[in-house]
Amino acid sequence: MGLTGSLLIATLAAPGQATVEPVRSVDWASWSSANWLMAAVAPAATIADPTAAGAIQQHLAELAALGMPAAQQGVFIQAGNQVLAEHQGGVPIPAASLSKIPTTLAALTLWGTDRQFNTLIGITGALQDGVVQGDLVVQGEGDPLFVWEEAIALGNALNQLGIQRVSGNLVIVGNFAMNFKADPETAGSLLKQGLNADLWSDEAAIQYAQMPPGTLKPRVLIAGTVQAMSQAPGFVPVLRHRSLPLIQILKAMNIFSNNFIADSVAQQLGGAAVVARQAATAAQVDPAEIQLINGSGLGTDNRISPRAIAAMLIAIQTKLRSQQLNVADLFPVVGRERGTLGGRQILPGAAVKTGTLNDVSSLAGVLPTRDQGLVWFSIIDIGTANLDTLHAHQDELLQTLVAQWGAALPIPPELQPSDRLKLYEAQLGDPTRNQPL
Repeated sequence: MGLTGSLLIATLAAPGQATVEPVRSVDWASWSSANWLMAAVAPAATIADPTAAGAIQQHLAELAALGMPAAQQGVFIQAGNQVLAEHQGGVPIPAASLSKIPTTLAALTLWGTDRQFNTLIGITGALQDGVVQGDLVVQGEGDPLFVWEEAIALGNALNQLGIQRVSGNLVIVGNFAMNFKADPETAGSLLKQGLNADLWSDEAAIQYAQMPPGTLKPRVLIAGTVQAMSQAPGFVPVLRHRSLPLIQILKAMNIFSNNFIADSVAQQLGGAAVVARQAATAAQVDPAEIQLINGSGLGTDNRISPRAIAAMLIAIQTKLRSQQLNVADLFPVVGRERGTLGGRQILPGAAVKTGTLNDVSSLAGVLPTRDQGLVWFSIIDIGTANLDTLHAHQDELLQTLVAQWGAALPIPPELQPSDRLKLYEAQLGDPTRNQPL
């Protein structure tokens, strides 16, 4: 199916009134930045930047006027290894879908950019005259982005092997999900439809229409039912399906803030605690500043400090540099991808991540500026004000910074998406990822 984002819903008690606290610059000497510009690690410097401090102060005053006390908010702004200004930067607070940033960093750290998830297809009986005299077995290994296009390509690959009909059942084993549905019987029913164009829903037909011209319509008729098994029956492997590379899966996850992908990745990494620990180590921050119960940010028990968010984004940038990639290859870019950015007034070329819960609106990313270079920021607003109003105030804060420091034109190479990474949408249903065995 087409990838769509989902609105995260949770409940957070509305904070009481509080006065706006002074914004301060901090000596973050205990943290060392591996900034992409620096060949050696240097300690963070104390910089009193009046523009950044004033922008944060104005933002907090606007929130206070909406009944959102400053004591509940967090903001952090950094350029290179210099902390320009912050408000409660080291305090872990509900971060909503900014939680996908540690999931991204942990996945890159443990797996690398090219990791692929395999799905093994096999048969339990002989193939005679196009008919499998037995079951079709699908053994999943955790592909979180197996959607209609993938099923269509898989069906065509089975047709090319001479499989037209299965006399038995469709057997689902292992970690197999389709269209972000993890229940094996539900996922299997969707796969059964996807393999046979005669059973397609309108949604499947719409996704097929977006595939390359000339893509065949598969017809693999499965006579039996969908069965979920804990262990695979004896079968002969006939096909191996490989997922998109991890970097494209993570990009899709972040563009649409897809909770299913994030939680699936986090679980396969070892769970939320492993993700938090790996991310804190990679970003060189106190583990207490990254507190996760899942990989998606669904729920207010996921708490991250604003400075940890900025540090993780910088760590991702540094990790990708050796492959001539950067954060713009993993997060939505303003003016390039819409995703969760519809209607936002943010500097084109900025790579950002949004987060939304009932009482949380968050935004983090990097601005390409003329005078300060890459400016890393994180904004976490806690309260029950209108979401569009909060978005406007967040955008205004960033606009104030850009008005003072100028926009970098053209966008610097270190924030240009790589030309060698094709858009993931165009790679869904790529037949070359189905390998006959």
